[in-house]
Amino acid sequence: MLAFQTTPAQIVALNDDKRLDDEVSAHLVASGYRVNERERRSWRKSLPVLARHLCALGYGDLDALVECQLPRSSRRIDVIIAGGAPVTMRAAYLVVELKQWSEASRYDDDGSVLHVNHLDQPQLHPALQVQAYCAYLVDYVENLREWPDAVHGMAYLHNAKRDQIPDLVRERTYRSMVWTPDKAAQFDAYLGRRFSQVRHPRAAHRLLTSPIRQSRQLLSLAADEVTNRAHFPLLDEQRAAYELVLRGVRWAEEGRRKRVVIISGGPGSGKSAIGLNLLAELAREERQIAHATGSRAFTRTLQQYARRQPLDPAQRTRPLFGYFMDFMTAPPDKLDVLICDEAHRIRERSKKGSQQGSKPQVQELIEAAKVPVFLLDDNQVVRPDEVGSVDTIMRAARRLDLEVDRIELGAQFRCGGSPRYEQWVLHLLGLAPEDPYRWTGDERFRLALVGSVEEMETILRGCHGRGETARISAGFCWPWTHRPQNGRLVPDVRIDSWARPWNAYDDYPPKGIPTSAYWATDPRGFGQIGCIYTAQGFEYDWSGVIIGPDLVVRDGRFVSDPRKSCDPAIVNSEGRVIAKNADRLIRNTYKVLLTRGLRGALLFAQDPETQAFLSQLIPAPHRPGRSVAPGVQQIDAVRADGPTGSHPDTSTVVGERAETNPLGER
Repeated sequence: MLAFQTTPAQIVALNDDKRLDDEVSAHLVASGYRVNERERRSWRKSLPVLARHLCALGYGDLDALVECQLPRSSRRIDVIIAGGAPVTMRAAYLVVELKQWSEASRYDDDGSVLHVNHLDQPQLHPALQVQAYCAYLVDYVENLREWPDAVHGMAYLHNAKRDQIPDLVRERTYRSMVWTPDKAAQFDAYLGRRFSQVRHPRAAHRLLTSPIRQSRQLLSLAADEVTNRAHFPLLDEQRAAYELVLRGVRWAEEGRRKRVVIISGGPGSGKSAIGLNLLAELAREERQIAHATGSRAFTRTLQQYARRQPLDPAQRTRPLFGYFMDFMTAPPDKLDVLICDEAHRIRERSKKGSQQGSKPQVQELIEAAKVPVFLLDDNQVVRPDEVGSVDTIMRAARRLDLEVDRIELGAQFRCGGSPRYEQWVLHLLGLAPEDPYRWTGDERFRLALVGSVEEMETILRGCHGRGETARISAGFCWPWTHRPQNGRLVPDVRIDSWARPWNAYDDYPPKGIPTSAYWATDPRGFGQIGCIYTAQGFEYDWSGVIIGPDLVVRDGRFVSDPRKSCDPAIVNSEGRVIAKNADRLIRNTYKVLLTRGLRGALLFAQDPETQAFLSQLIPAPHRPGRSVAPGVQQIDAVRADGPTGSHPDTSTVVGERAETNPLGER
């Protein structure tokens, strides 16, 4: 975990010297974040208020962890106060969410989502926001597992009064407290029960250097999520989106006007987690629901995990999962909720066998449910016939005279929660206005350029052999022999003397090989090369990506060459480019492939000029020499350079504890 470590007394001193926002900003920039003036203004207005309050009550020497990054996420907590309990000095933590709101009103019936005058989109109630942060910490931080009561949470609204912020119509706990200035006496009493005024020597260090649990992979938990209610923690906009859908269900039950819900966000922002949480909750309420995607691999994997569960009448989950085309002839509002995941894969028209849709597919989906929910990322369109976008759905809703609730997800939980890597990929591929730049390293995510595909496979095979998930994917630049020959997949992906097969094409692969739908989730998928259609929507610990000749560097920039693609959606059998937006589709394809890894990625470009260009931007694997047990192969790779420059005060910046990492020396 990363945080700007200070004390309330030091915050007051930095603010008095007019250096507070500069110090916090320098820490975040060095950690890979971009800082805007709104954030700086927020620190100046809120942090000193809390700090002076704590100092006045005698708690100025406790540790304050400012802008503390949640593990495996780009989301940050405003402040965590770390100290010791009175008498026992057992470590205790107070998660604080700072709000400058002066008032808010209910956006839904129970106050879970609020309307705040100066903000455009609905906001999650701060009590639920801080409660989710607490749950997330306990779920991921190893040192909190045995003592979850060590974590309390409070929303600190220093500009509001109690009657200006709606109460939640639900049970309140020590993880969902709300403080306003007219509650001064209660805060004083709470702190006296919670913290000693003497600084705890190890509480902050124990939290920041704790081992972090391996991130739970989305689809491997799908069955538990749907049937056993093992929730993915939903934070901030994720939880607000979840509550908006539940509000829509209640309103539909009351006969109010139908609404469309659009939830957009980048890779790993938690879209599918929201969908599965909704599916679990609505299934428990015995609602008429369905989950649809445009991805065969994604849907089949969900079905597979659901089939592993007991088949009593309440848990027959397979019919819940279908495809967008399944709603071609659905009666209007047949379902209470239709969750459309990966909605960027919506087609212009549905087609199922010889049956053709008579209206736009997006309209079919909207009309099929009382509450249609769309989860999508505009930058993941990878086929020319995919038309799913926020604008497309908004236009369709307006044509049907329906109102829209829209939530944009800001955080991301893939790629180690590294905003630095996410931005680097966009610049590398020309999907951001600035030029590509050298990868300067991030402790949350490991990146390296290998010298050959053999080296990539060797490193990832070592990860795979240790029980970690690893896959190699490639741009669609080699032909694909669909039928096995002599009981084996044909090694179509060839680079010099190295050759490997694509993942299986159909449902009847050779023995020991998973079908294409399960390439990303079945351990036997290692050894075959995944394509965009089997990798999209999935994640694995370590990702190897082969950049083919359809995207090469010339004169210092990536340029696409669609003629080198073997994707039938881009080039026809005669070699003619048929996709009008081929350049963007190719760049989007590599963006998806490069953001599948949870912990790290290895790259290799077949084109020599491209490989040479990447070698100036990405470090090579690093293999420190050390002895290993006989017969055991141990390879460490990816020592990324540290951030350029130095922190303004390195004593205040605390990083994650070193951990065993097969793709990097720590």
